[in-house]
Amino acid sequence: MAHKGTFSFHRVERRIPMEIPVVLDGHRNTPGSESTFTENVSARGARVVSVRRWDKGESLTLASRTGEFRSSARVAYCQPLHGDGYAIGVEFLEPTGRWVVQS
Repeated sequence: MAHKGTFSFHRVERRIPMEIPVVLDGHRNTPGSESTFTENVSARGARVVSVRRWDKGESLTLASRTGEFRSSARVAYCQPLHGDGYAIGVEFLEPTGRWVVQS
């Protein structure tokens, strides 16, 4: 049961556990690229590990390290991981190229 002020989120597409090497760009406070990887993927987004804390709604660019895929994206959530880093959910906004999961 949801508490007052919270809501549940139902994901439409299923996520596939998969580590894909990616590069993140566009952090508001920390310039430069971050090479990292996904934890899981779908046709419309991914859960990505980051050393940076991102704000919900923040814009970024995600690209595969192979150069086959690139997309502007929006941060759907940012959760601290046990230990160091964060898990961020990213929603693809303008994907170009070939992603690992097609819609």
